[in-house]
Amino acid sequence: MKSPTKRASALCALFFFLLFCRPALAQDKPQPGPWRFAVSGDSRNCGDVVVPAIAASVLRHDVAFYWHLGDFRLMKGGIDEDLTARYGTDLSSDDYHRDAWGDFITHQLAAFGLVPVYLGIGNHELYGGKTLADYVSQFAYWLDTPELRRRRAADNPPSDSLSYYHWRKQHVDFISLDNAAEEGFSRAQLRWLEGVLENDRKDSAVLTIVVGMHRALPNSLACGHSMNGDVVTPADIAAQSVTSGRRCYQDLLRWQKQTRKRVYVLASHSHFFMERVFETPYWQNTEIPDRGVLPGWIVGTAGAKRYALPDALPKDIRAKTDVAGYLLATVNPDGEIAFDFREVTPDDVPPETRKEFSNEFISACFLENKGSPRPAPPPPSCFEK
Repeated sequence: MKSPTKRASALCALFFFLLFCRPALAQDKPQPGPWRFAVSGDSRNCGDVVVPAIAASVLRHDVAFYWHLGDFRLMKGGIDEDLTARYGTDLSSDDYHRDAWGDFITHQLAAFGLVPVYLGIGNHELYGGKTLADYVSQFAYWLDTPELRRRRAADNPPSDSLSYYHWRKQHVDFISLDNAAEEGFSRAQLRWLEGVLENDRKDSAVLTIVVGMHRALPNSLACGHSMNGDVVTPADIAAQSVTSGRRCYQDLLRWQKQTRKRVYVLASHSHFFMERVFETPYWQNTEIPDRGVLPGWIVGTAGAKRYALPDALPKDIRAKTDVAGYLLATVNPDGEIAFDFREVTPDDVPPETRKEFSNEFISACFLENKGSPRPAPPPPSCFEK
């Protein structure tokens, strides 16, 4: 029998293996058939309850990775309800802003175990006195893995921030963008993106690109809460966001047309699920150059207070609010991807999470976690033709 000291040493060795060797486990393994990944965003408010439920469901589907599209914790205008339920009045505002990201790592990211997790940055990551440098420092383990570092070394032009990056899996290039700031994409980021697209255009091994970000690109069906800004966004800042977002969209559309390869666009920010989000009059107006419809989804359903759906949605568009869940993506060998929204319920909450919260609170996170009764009115740029 091993002594307690030897057993402790073995456990420490296992811990450090999981901590530092996990990126090596994320490398591609040849797979002849379809494979899967999962994606969702906006885990503030009730993420410590909902994300473990998502993880439990995800793990049953043998996914290659999980992709979080941002807004980990509230960080503005109060304290997340799950943390208030856990600590009550003992948690001061200063303690909350200091510890919220650590809580996200401990109670949400850890739930995925050995499944690799990729992180996108949301606007709430820049609240509570936090900066982009703070974000990069806190989450460097996920943003600067050896895998991502190798990709950055080959990028031309290089990126100027760890907050946006790309990685390959089989014949798909996954591109995680940073539009957390009100101004949208920086010029440096757009130049980097265009360089990545040019490399992918010439690379016969790349059949598909999947682009993920926090705010939906401009002129979507969720236009009132997207890169179009909102009615209180200063006009000059909103114009920068719209211009940079449309340039990104047009870059992707041109790449699709020129290469005849597949493009899929994912976002969160709006706290509901919606498919075919770019089937709008603006992008359907193909008489204007650089217009056309890209396949797009919104999946801000990982625990944040739910938003009402926009008015006047086309009847054949699948959209759900007051639900929690994620997109389960199945990638075929030819690069085609099928996206299926998987709802999670209180029954998916794992036992270890149930020990921390009452049944009443867990039910409230799924059934009563509602926010604004109506979405923000769309800004003028949403009505441009």
